[in-house]
Amino acid sequence: MTDTLASLLLNNEKLRPNKPAMREKSLGIWQTYTWKDYVDNVRRFALGLKARGFGPGDKLCVAGDNRPRLYWAEMAAVCLGGTAVPVYSDAIATELMFVLNDADVKVIVAEDQEQVDKILSLRENLPGLELLVFDDPLGMSKYDDPILKDFDSIQAEGDKLDDAGFYDAAAAVKAEDIAFMCYTSGTTGNPKGVMLSHHNLVSASRIFLENETVRESDDFLSYLPMAWVGEALYNTAVSITAGCASNCPESGETFRRDGRELGATGLVAAPRTFEQILSEIQVKANDAPPLKRWVFNTFRDAAVEIENLKAEGRPAPFGKKLMKWLGEILVYGPIRDQYGFRRARWCYVGGAPLGPDTFRFFRAMGINLKQLYGSTEACGTVTLQRDGEASPDNVGRPCPGIEVKIAENGEVLVRSPGIFVGYYKNEKATRETIDEEGWFHTGDAGILESTGELIIIDRAKDVGKLVDGSPFAPQYVENKLKFSPYISEAVSFGHEKPYVCAMIAIDYNTVGNWAEKEGIAYSNYMDLSQKQKVRDLVHDEIVRINQSLPEVSRIKRFLLLAKDLDADDAEVTRTRKLRRGYIAEKYEPVIEAFYGGEKEVDITTEVTFEDGRKATMDAHLTIQDAA
Repeated sequence: MTDTLASLLLNNEKLRPNKPAMREKSLGIWQTYTWKDYVDNVRRFALGLKARGFGPGDKLCVAGDNRPRLYWAEMAAVCLGGTAVPVYSDAIATELMFVLNDADVKVIVAEDQEQVDKILSLRENLPGLELLVFDDPLGMSKYDDPILKDFDSIQAEGDKLDDAGFYDAAAAVKAEDIAFMCYTSGTTGNPKGVMLSHHNLVSASRIFLENETVRESDDFLSYLPMAWVGEALYNTAVSITAGCASNCPESGETFRRDGRELGATGLVAAPRTFEQILSEIQVKANDAPPLKRWVFNTFRDAAVEIENLKAEGRPAPFGKKLMKWLGEILVYGPIRDQYGFRRARWCYVGGAPLGPDTFRFFRAMGINLKQLYGSTEACGTVTLQRDGEASPDNVGRPCPGIEVKIAENGEVLVRSPGIFVGYYKNEKATRETIDEEGWFHTGDAGILESTGELIIIDRAKDVGKLVDGSPFAPQYVENKLKFSPYISEAVSFGHEKPYVCAMIAIDYNTVGNWAEKEGIAYSNYMDLSQKQKVRDLVHDEIVRINQSLPEVSRIKRFLLLAKDLDADDAEVTRTRKLRRGYIAEKYEPVIEAFYGGEKEVDITTEVTFEDGRKATMDAHLTIQDAA
């Protein structure tokens, strides 16, 4: 009875009906929903869907930020034997249309007017769509499309049916039924629908719970995109399996403040989250009065040194321990409190590599930051670092029940209960990814150490060599660059080239604040990025970073882009992974100028607006030498 998400959810209603299951920050106040409230809302909405013909095998899409009703809608579909298909709230219309049609979505639950407008603009191109439900009624009073219904009205339709219909449907759900369909990031083409069964998600949840301490009283912060497999696993499957609470911030703009109020006890985040926090801390330290800046730098350096000694298995001198004690009062404790880590027993970073310097910084601040490795197809979890084993150099050991091996070509192969059922309507891609023995071919190049730790080098297709045969791993160089608070994104080139070059996207807010203090006037991102003083600022950062890179990997030439890399422009995925093939094609004139010895280059790039409209942007970029 406890091998599906549906049965586990109903089990929580019996075992802990009055325990908090979910909270939502609304109008500045945290609203709490117990497990009984959770199931009541799921049941009412599920029966409303059932009354409209939704049943086993049907697909329901949720579009929006993290809201309780969107989670309830997902579980309503799951409890009826259907499949939840979450999409990115910031996806442009054409991107959304592909997923909705590819997934054969029958019902969409949208958060607000913005999401409704986006979907209605695609109405003629969504032949399978039968029902569009909205959560937030603000601005919706004049909409009269017959396909459009509010969440409350669907629940009201459900109230007219016998509750037994819901419980019978939930009991009929099988472990092999597809619970979630999460789409891949699509770094090399259109995203693929990854079918995750109840068995996949429940197995992955239990594996995580066997390797990390999660308590019924724990609070998770639900702020990750609902379309990311990590959100589906940790804030839905793990939360339901463990009986702990998920907490939705009021908005994306307030999640940092709301997270501080809440004090999550466990956190899973993408590298971008920690990179942004570090950048903000560094900027605040640089802007602080001389005494405060000295205090921060002194105690930060002491903590990092102690962390490095610990990693080497060497004891810290008494003087350093004393500084660590004082630093806890003056620096480390306040930082943890300011950024919502005061109650966090563990924090995991996954989805992409985190730079070693960033990793050591947060460890030094007393945050139990650890790395995990997984993928959408592996249900988000393959390896993780246990307490006492945290390291920036590996992603931990495979969890018990998960097998990992390295193929002859260096590719990481995985076999586990969490490996997906297949790609939706794409049997060819499924056969290419899962071999006859059940091994999932990750596409990542890695090394499995004798001690069992897995080291991820890069995407296998991205690992290359310079013309002299020296190995070149672009992610390693880019992560070093992004440790600078002035650099938002970086793309490095070097495969089959004589040296390494990089395109840099500045951090607009950080560089903008610096420019204001320097008395530099600017009108927009393009204007700011092409200021000579800004180029000099980034040049000095690259020179400093080069000192920590092997000589063959040091950046010789660079330029500052006139715009940040954008998912709407297909340069990065919604999870901020570089689409290298597309970037290399789009910025081919830049690459030619890098290696042709040019000092300037003119480029014309296409930009995409949120509503799908396109325009072109001309830019004259200056190339500088860095080494």
